[in-house]
Amino acid sequence: MTAVDTAVDTGPALADRILGGWLGRIAGNMLGKPVEQGDVWTRDRIDRYLRAADALPLTDYLPEPAGDDDPPLRPEWRSCVRGRIHGSCRDDDVDYAILGLDLLETHGFGFITEQVGELWLRRLPYLQTFTAERAAYRNLANGLKPPLTATYDNPYQEWIGALIRADIHGWTSPGDPRRAALLARRDAVLSHTGKGVYGAMWAAALIAAAFTAPTVRAAVDTALTVIPAGSRLARTVRRALALHEAGLPWEDALDTLAEETAGLGWIHTVPNAAVITSGLLYGGGDFTRTIALTVRGGLDTDSNGATAGSVAGVMTGAASVPAQWKDPLEDTVRSAVFGFDGVSIGELAERTLCLARLDA
Repeated sequence: MTAVDTAVDTGPALADRILGGWLGRIAGNMLGKPVEQGDVWTRDRIDRYLRAADALPLTDYLPEPAGDDDPPLRPEWRSCVRGRIHGSCRDDDVDYAILGLDLLETHGFGFITEQVGELWLRRLPYLQTFTAERAAYRNLANGLKPPLTATYDNPYQEWIGALIRADIHGWTSPGDPRRAALLARRDAVLSHTGKGVYGAMWAAALIAAAFTAPTVRAAVDTALTVIPAGSRLARTVRRALALHEAGLPWEDALDTLAEETAGLGWIHTVPNAAVITSGLLYGGGDFTRTIALTVRGGLDTDSNGATAGSVAGVMTGAASVPAQWKDPLEDTVRSAVFGFDGVSIGELAERTLCLARLDA
């Protein structure tokens, strides 16, 4: 065991933190899903929507639209807004956490990248994949092997897809961010390269560190140690840290970060990592404030809300996740992963706990 592992409680506290991670990922994803189109639903437009609905500060799921002044919400909004939620919506941000759980249960922590691809082909419908994952899936079906699956005819190699698959590796490596990052890398290279892979490693380490870090800042600092210090991802996360430490208001910090990452696109790993980092830092360890600020930050809102929610949920534990976020989920997950649709959140957390305890 590494030095950071020794502080991990493998009893009820660990179970509560892992369940908190699942609840946080699902709730954060649901919060951001109705406005998940960062080139249309900008940060300013999201806040105008919330002001018009008298929903600022944001302390619950998004309100349903009151008129036709804004662009339409995503079609799934009717089951993702406050008062209408009965269990989680299906979404790839949750599907990949489930696939990762199935991967580790099937192949163990010694899995190889080829086994990740085989699992996708068996468990995940092609039309429920997007961007880099769809390109890799197509390459797998055409007989290509990793790492060619990530590079052949795939313009999305550094987008956020691998980052959203990383949670399971953090949840099952509590207090061991380097191990989490190595597992996430083995998963990520099926579909991503460069900063796309670094994003997965960073997110897995961030979640693993959240189990033992005394503060959010400490978890973010630890996560930076697993990726190259000179990478643009690391530089951008450090910039977010510096802006927060300098006392800039959240809005001004995001304005600065947006200017400095302009041109990368709203699904690229780097600007989304900036939004996640800022949401965590300015959220200050408060679950509601963290996911609300992260989603209000725009870009890939459902993915960012899910990752920030996972970190915040691990740090607070399920018992401290406010009822307005977890009760509407009704302990039920809708999923496109074959064999998992309708599974309970509690069961997913219990199965994750069993894996986390294997190396404890």
